[in-house]
Amino acid sequence: QVQLVESGGGLVQAGGSLRLSCAASGSIFSVNDMGWYRQTPGKRELVATITSGGSTNYADSVKGRFTISRDNAKNTVYLQMKSLKPEDTAVYYCNADVYYSRYDTLGALYWGQGTQVTVSS
Repeated sequence: QVQLVESGGGLVQAGGSLRLSCAASGSIFSVNDMGWYRQTPGKRELVATITSGGSTNYADSVKGRFTISRDNAKNTVYLQMKSLKPEDTAVYYCNADVYYSRYDTLGALYWGQGTQVTVSS
């Protein structure tokens, strides 16, 4: 069994910064892609993804403001958020594509429990 535990959300004023963390633990051989999504009423949006090799992808709405990174040794992904805007307010979820053994040909996708980010104007 694998668990993803997120931390770092909270309330911040517009223009401020937050750093989210998401640690994967359990029966893990390796983790392929990791990512962050955010959910607002009626909409789920990809925020950023990162491969095991460090290649990144960002939503246009966060480019230049958010940075995704990871620590492969800790199976942890981070999201550094700067210049936050009220429209960044959402529940942020991380996910991870987990391999249980070297013989796996497909990974299993796990999600964190979500962490609330609220940006006040």
